[in-house]
Amino acid sequence: MKASETLSNNLQSVLVDLIELHVQGKQAHWSVVGKNFRDLHLQLDEIILDAREFSDEVAERMRALDAMPDGRSETVTKNTHLPKFPDGEVDTAETVTLITERLDATVENMRKVHDEVDEEDPTSADILHAFIGKLEQYSWMVSAENRKPRKRAALKSASRASKT
Repeated sequence: MKASETLSNNLQSVLVDLIELHVQGKQAHWSVVGKNFRDLHLQLDEIILDAREFSDEVAERMRALDAMPDGRSETVTKNTHLPKFPDGEVDTAETVTLITERLDATVENMRKVHDEVDEEDPTSADILHAFIGKLEQYSWMVSAENRKPRKRAALKSASRASKT
């Protein structure tokens, strides 16, 4: 199978975001400071490893479809959907917010291109499914660091409302 221009462009869009997620994850890893530093530092390692592996899988899928991946820094910088990461040291709470935003932006783009990818190549869409699931799990786990527990009364009210 040879990828159409649309499929190539959609996979390229996912590729640049995954590369940027990897790079920004490393920057966060190097610049994070504060409470729960070690746990977040190690969690960032997991995200970085997966983002790098996911980008390689997308690029190799593109090659299998006779498309040419472009992971050059100027291409990534020009085309990523992720906002820039701030300079200098970043507090753990802010890092949690920044990384969650970047995970969510990466997933949002994957979801945006998914249907067009699926129409032409369900195998590539399956790859995106797996990535979306893992990145959403990371988003939930990272963002939980800054969350406050829900009030039990609110939970009970919501539960009662759903039963009626």
